[in-house]
Amino acid sequence: MEAKKSTDKAWAVILGASSGFGGAAAVELAKNGYNIFGIHLDRQATMPNVNAIIKKIEKAGQSAVFFNINAADPIKREEVIDEIKERFESCKDNCKVKVLIHSMAFGTLRPYFAKRPEDAVSQASMTMTLDVMAHSLVYWIQGLIYNNLFAEGGRIFALTSAGSQTVIPSYGAVSAAKAALEAHIRQIAVELGFMKITANAIMAGVTDTPASRKIPGVEKMLQAAEQKNPMGKLTVPEEVAKAIVLLCDEKAGWISGNVIGVDGGEYVVNYIGEKVCKGFK
Repeated sequence: MEAKKSTDKAWAVILGASSGFGGAAAVELAKNGYNIFGIHLDRQATMPNVNAIIKKIEKAGQSAVFFNINAADPIKREEVIDEIKERFESCKDNCKVKVLIHSMAFGTLRPYFAKRPEDAVSQASMTMTLDVMAHSLVYWIQGLIYNNLFAEGGRIFALTSAGSQTVIPSYGAVSAAKAALEAHIRQIAVELGFMKITANAIMAGVTDTPASRKIPGVEKMLQAAEQKNPMGKLTVPEEVAKAIVLLCDEKAGWISGNVIGVDGGEYVVNYIGEKVCKGFK
């Protein structure tokens, strides 16, 4: 589904554009002049949220071209990149992808070891998690670069989490994927530096999203994060989206290869109990 409008503005490719950080970033980027290629995987039950995001993009005056596919499927990836290439060839101006956001959250949430082997992480599920939540970033960028679709001075963002550095129950495979994702970002920042393309991982605070709701024990995690956050509340996707737009500014062209926290100071607080910051007494 799409809005048939002029393609004479900047484009952003968002992997995981239907909810959470990806959906919020799609809307915020549209408000700041970007047309959106949204890649998502949704069933009929969650399509209303996708349609709502598309309407917000269109209301901002931008084009929304969404693909309901498995972004980790190499054939589907090539098909989407071919379509982007065709659209840009017919573009009146020099259309390029200027922003790519990787916000794909689909992986196994099982422990490494269990009383029954079938209840633990398998080789297939581990491989799938790493491929979807980490390695797919590299493959999408390769496709865009090799087809001359990515603009010099462009921006690449990957959504990571504190789980890349800490242990969360049943989160081991996802933790490994997040650590790999951050490693990919560092390598991409170096290898694409000659194009003045920046690459950064965004480590958001604990956020109540459809993806986080699948983590075992998430209610306790959300409660603990809210208690220890200096701002006294949970991170929301819209705050992360605004930070991404800020980093898209040309003035941020020297910020690359980093893991950037967007969490209101949450990660640096180790104490969990009553609210950390109560204000002045």
